[in-house]
Amino acid sequence: MAEYALGIDIGGTFTDIVVYDQSGAVSYSHKELTTPDAPHRGVVSGIRRLFDAERLACRDVTRMVHATTLFSNALIERKGASTGLITTAGFRDTLEMRREHKYELYDLFIELPEPIVRRRLRLEVPERISADGTVEQPLDEAALLARARELVEQDVESLAIAFLHAYANPVHERRARDLIARKFPRLFVSLSSDIAPQIREYERMSTTAVNAYIKPLAESYLAQLAAETARLGIKAPLFMMLSNGGLTHIAEAKRVPVQLLESGPAAGALAGALFGRRSHVDDVLAFDMGGTTAKLAMVEDGAPLIAYQFEASRAKRFAEGSGLPINISTIELIEIGAGGGSIAEIDALGLLKVGPRSAGAAPGPACYGRGGTHATVTDANLVLGFLDPSTFAGGTMSIDRARAEAAIKPLAEKSGLSVANVAWGIHSVVNENMAAAARVHVAERGRHASEFALLATGGGGPLHACEVAKRLGIAKVICPPSAGVASALGLLMAPARVDRVATLARRLGALDWSAFERAFRALEHDARSVIDATLIGKSRVVAERAADLRFVGQGFELVTPLPRGPYAPRSLAAIRQAFLHEYRRIFQQVPPAGDIEIINIRVALTAPLGRATLKVAGGKGTAAKALKGKRKAWLAGRGKYAGMPVYDRYALPVGAGIRGPAIVEEASSTLIVPPRARAHVDRAGNLIVDLGK
Repeated sequence: MAEYALGIDIGGTFTDIVVYDQSGAVSYSHKELTTPDAPHRGVVSGIRRLFDAERLACRDVTRMVHATTLFSNALIERKGASTGLITTAGFRDTLEMRREHKYELYDLFIELPEPIVRRRLRLEVPERISADGTVEQPLDEAALLARARELVEQDVESLAIAFLHAYANPVHERRARDLIARKFPRLFVSLSSDIAPQIREYERMSTTAVNAYIKPLAESYLAQLAAETARLGIKAPLFMMLSNGGLTHIAEAKRVPVQLLESGPAAGALAGALFGRRSHVDDVLAFDMGGTTAKLAMVEDGAPLIAYQFEASRAKRFAEGSGLPINISTIELIEIGAGGGSIAEIDALGLLKVGPRSAGAAPGPACYGRGGTHATVTDANLVLGFLDPSTFAGGTMSIDRARAEAAIKPLAEKSGLSVANVAWGIHSVVNENMAAAARVHVAERGRHASEFALLATGGGGPLHACEVAKRLGIAKVICPPSAGVASALGLLMAPARVDRVATLARRLGALDWSAFERAFRALEHDARSVIDATLIGKSRVVAERAADLRFVGQGFELVTPLPRGPYAPRSLAAIRQAFLHEYRRIFQQVPPAGDIEIINIRVALTAPLGRATLKVAGGKGTAAKALKGKRKAWLAGRGKYAGMPVYDRYALPVGAGIRGPAIVEEASSTLIVPPRARAHVDRAGNLIVDLGK
């Protein structure tokens, strides 16, 4: 009997469906236009088309994994639930006051992100818990129920409860939840002590409010998706990709949906790490360009970097501090408003701008013929001859060059350039936008882009990868097989993972070592319970410990990997040394003396889920046999169209070499090999492009 794993990745423009045959270690894929008004429709349609085309049976699916940008988009577009907040008396305006920090000091007209909960829906109750967990003022239960009733009468669907110092003692929050559940059972409730049980009030309240804002949407969507796939005959459990690159079961995803905000980009980073390792390249920049956005993640030593806070819904895309802080574990990456649907325009100064506005899936680029009239990156690539209208998206949809030229023509008339030159300008500007963002992201982490290979995935990644790499000084580009749906394939290779955190706030030299070890074990026990609920049977679980450490008097911490436990007084030297090593790595030097304190402790439990092997079928013979013909495409160096050889990716055998300029096509993506570059297929099935110096 066949056993299939099904991966579903919903992007802003396309929904990617991948089936992985676990017995044969081969995969099948399909791209379907996303249906923004009802995302599950695109999923169901895509599954049906793929299973019919490959003659697969839905009943043979044993595992289903899903990633989506749905919740992230709902937050950015402010399309979540009507949300209320109940907090400690005197702290109603914490979300408004933030940290009283201006991310651009001299901007007199600075825009701050609007709080996710409006002021009239932020109410207070008398209660107080001190920083050490002592109850200073009992919870006023009558006032709590009165405030909850006020919010319900204002049509609030979801409620965030964030009491002062609840991370140290959650007794009041839990009592509030129980009382409200009995009185208002239809109200969704999120507790800060469950969602973000760590120090710093604003960040904790912000994370809890965002969780409450998207919780009804997550509950409804995930239940609907599970029901629709069950109607198809799929009886397998549904797992959700988390922002940290791990998987969890659907009940946990519904409980804390804020963990899903970066699930789609995380899948792309995992795919980048997987295919990089297959070609024995451990340091890669995982570059994933889709229809709406481009994402870039640093992979060091074969694993993506993990961050423990990120900002959502920034008022200014590249300005740190202009968004809503979210305290969750997430794969560290940047998102750039650059995709196939990014709209090009001439600004008031006569300069060509591309993005961040996007045509998305509806109406989409002008060449889709679905009502779009704006010139986009996809339109430009079609006019440049980089795309074949008959094979676009695996031939599942047709695109029209005449419509693309008509959309670009007004820009050409305004600029005084030809349509082809404007198209090349759009292609070049979006490449520079992505390269500039990547350059800063890598530099902020103490590295230079030239130290990495660029691994391209997504429908647009291979189209733009070589030009982006040249701008970054990168000599090697890696294009995996089925690059256009690699993120969905990355879902199927991901482990189950659970992260937990707790605030300790103790000096290292004054630790109660027994209590320290018990605190770690309590977090590991909690995380293990989620792993056990996710996986069937006994699984090999790997536990990693870390702590947020700083010198006494400093305002911020470094997340420091810790040696394995159990911990005892003799562990002091090893923990101190781990912190000093991390401090020196980041800041290059260490203060001559100073006490160290632990603020938060962290655990991460991972367990493998399924096999991580993949057979790639290659062609036989030579590269010449994979040659499909020639197509007129734009050569930037010559400023004109020229016949460019077009190769069938599936017919290229291992070891086959190609000289640029050339085009390599497969169902879900197209790779452009520039002039003077060389490409070959390695044993892992990856196309390796050598750009030279």
